[in-house]
Amino acid sequence: MELMFWWILPAAAAAVPVAWFFGQRRRAGGARRRPVAHSDRLTGLPEYQTALRQHRNRLRFLAAAGTVLMVAAVVAAARPAERSTVRPEQHQRDIILCLDASGSMNSADAAVVEVFGRLAQQFNGERIGLTVFDSSAVQVFPLTDDYGYVREQLQQAQSAFDGTGSAGFLDGTWNGEGSSLIGDGLASCLQGFPAAQDADDGGRRSRSVILATDNFLSGAPLVTLADAGALAKDRDVRIYALNPGDYDVGPGPGQPGGRLRSVAEGSGGGYYALDSPDAVPAIVAGVEATQAAAIQGAPRAVVSDRAEIPLAVALLAGLVLAGASGGTKR
Repeated sequence: MELMFWWILPAAAAAVPVAWFFGQRRRAGGARRRPVAHSDRLTGLPEYQTALRQHRNRLRFLAAAGTVLMVAAVVAAARPAERSTVRPEQHQRDIILCLDASGSMNSADAAVVEVFGRLAQQFNGERIGLTVFDSSAVQVFPLTDDYGYVREQLQQAQSAFDGTGSAGFLDGTWNGEGSSLIGDGLASCLQGFPAAQDADDGGRRSRSVILATDNFLSGAPLVTLADAGALAKDRDVRIYALNPGDYDVGPGPGQPGGRLRSVAEGSGGGYYALDSPDAVPAIVAGVEATQAAAIQGAPRAVVSDRAEIPLAVALLAGLVLAGASGGTKR
């Protein structure tokens, strides 16, 4: 326990003799009274002596309560505090939102971003990044735990997709040949995670990609979806796929939705239709399940105010003072 503003105590102590000095001067100045004839007869009465003793005792009691109140208030003003060292828990999870911004996704992208926003609200302490792609990929923002900034960027993305915002949000996603190059886009999203040797956590963070695409390929990607899925497995990244219309999902492994499901579930993640009510809670549960317990962060000093005792004493003394003062009225 320590006092943050310890200098208040000696300052208050120095003020006591000054206040006593001026109090004595005022008392001496007010002591000049006109004599009253035969007042000794009144002051000699037993009833008067009893009343005088009671009055003096009440004054002593009031002085004691006032002193306690002042001392407690001064101690509280000095801000008693306790220093301790804590190791806060950190949720060691990185999540990259990977959005297909191709023409076939135009009607669904605003809804996809709205789902992304709901997902971001469910997480606490995780780092989140966003990458959008068509024929080329653009990192909108890197991994961050600044959720205010994340919400702001997602709102801008939703405005760009529903036509109420700037289309410049997607600049840079059409620099390649073809469209909806899902394999290239997913590979670019995977590059958003720091390499294990460069990560500040020694590579202990779990990694997840939430991929929104209909898997309608139009062009020749440098990296196929299967190759990107293999890269994700090699880097221990789980893929959670959101298909806006759940297109062409059937028993055939060659169908677009079927291939997307195979890659997502093969990475340890999952596959969901965008409008499925289970999508958001299932993805959140899947991401949170990648880490059974939080990891202890770096130790840091914490200062906790402990003024509750002097404040409680001051409150009680104030109540006693108020009650005793009211009792003097007749």
